[in-house]
Amino acid sequence: MRFLPLLVAAAASLAPATAFAHPHIFAEARLEVVANADGTVSELRNVWRFDEMFSASVVMDFDKNSNAELDPDELAEVGRTVLESLEEFSYYTTITEDGKAVKVAKPDAINVDYKDGQLLMFFTVKPGEVMPLKGKLTFGVYDPTMYAAMDFASDDDLITVGDNFGACKRAVVRPDPDEVLAQNQDSLTDAFFNDPAGTDMSKLFATRLELTC
Repeated sequence: MRFLPLLVAAAASLAPATAFAHPHIFAEARLEVVANADGTVSELRNVWRFDEMFSASVVMDFDKNSNAELDPDELAEVGRTVLESLEEFSYYTTITEDGKAVKVAKPDAINVDYKDGQLLMFFTVKPGEVMPLKGKLTFGVYDPTMYAAMDFASDDDLITVGDNFGACKRAVVRPDPDEVLAQNQDSLTDAFFNDPAGTDMSKLFATRLELTC
């Protein structure tokens, strides 16, 4: 269980603990990258919609009054759990500036809702340092343990908000797994396939928004 944040602990019974190189939780994601008027990145807005099986497992785990729903206080408890458990995973958010990783600050809250049998999460993270719209910037959402698959169904689910982005070239990159393996065969060792969380190489396979400003 060491590789599972508390968020997915409720679903651990869905698969053997050794099978974490394959996703067992699926979520549709949306990411909005927002710029300040001063030409810096102000925040990243995340929306995640989880699959029905995982959502049902969360209801079972947090439904304290057994009414088969998640009441406001129970939704708030889910949000608090996620806020703490995903901190070590940088809230599945990855940012780079000219190839250098940029840390994200802990969000104020994780807002949670439950509609039509699916769990939804809404939250905002900010870069941990001033990040001007300059050079090559990348933004993405992925689970470094590869236990949860974060999917952007459309390129339109990765967007920029702010007039200053008009000076940037925008591209959504969806890496081809075969090409990633071929290009990185020297660095993708047995350790990666046995423990992707320990190598942080899984980000090579993640969809990302690239901006050249």
